[in-house]
Amino acid sequence: MEPIPTAVQLLNVWEQGRFQTPAQRAWLLLRLAVPAVPDETLSWYGAGQRDQELLGLRERVFGPRMLSLAQCPECGQEVELDFSISELRAPAADARQSHHLQTDGYDLRFHLPLCADLAALPARGEVGGHKRALLQRCVTEARCQGEPIAADRLPAEVSDVLSRRMAELDPQGDIQLALTCPKCSRPWAAPLDIGSCLWQEIHAWAERMLREVHALAAAYGWREADILALSTVRRQAYLELIRP
Repeated sequence: MEPIPTAVQLLNVWEQGRFQTPAQRAWLLLRLAVPAVPDETLSWYGAGQRDQELLGLRERVFGPRMLSLAQCPECGQEVELDFSISELRAPAADARQSHHLQTDGYDLRFHLPLCADLAALPARGEVGGHKRALLQRCVTEARCQGEPIAADRLPAEVSDVLSRRMAELDPQGDIQLALTCPKCSRPWAAPLDIGSCLWQEIHAWAERMLREVHALAAAYGWREADILALSTVRRQAYLELIRP
């Protein structure tokens, strides 16, 4: 069982990741989740293995249940979600393994996305461009009717088949929530990016924590390090004492 990060560690990660991309933030969270694993080893983790570790980190920091919101694509109704971390767990594939796909005359060799591939994506750009860039990094060999073809020249429909096959091979790296709208009864699948969800929770926690540190430092003249070292129960007790 990995240790629960301290308040100082969480704030340090939040500070480092404030102006980084989602992939870079997920990398910081992964390093926090498994601090004993070298970066070189983490770079070979697949998306599913990374998300397994992030689910574990989320459970240790904020507990076993998650609350979220989704919007019905049919009528726009907001749907409140309340689910357990255990419901999101799925098998994680070995992303270093080579796979083969044949479709519509195309013959592809590929591996699943690695953390190194995700980290190499450009900081800016639209989602479709990132998806194409990621697939290009993962395709190690491509042929059309037996002739070699560059990965960036694959038709969109072939890339879509490849993307779906990757999701099938590594379901932990493609978490989909099966939802039904309570207003119009429309069923749909909502993707859940655990890295982004966890980051949002840490961001909200960090802003709240800084306000608490400010209040206690102003009232008692304590150092930040001393305040962060307090247990949650004791810190809240002191906050109650200084509230008007």
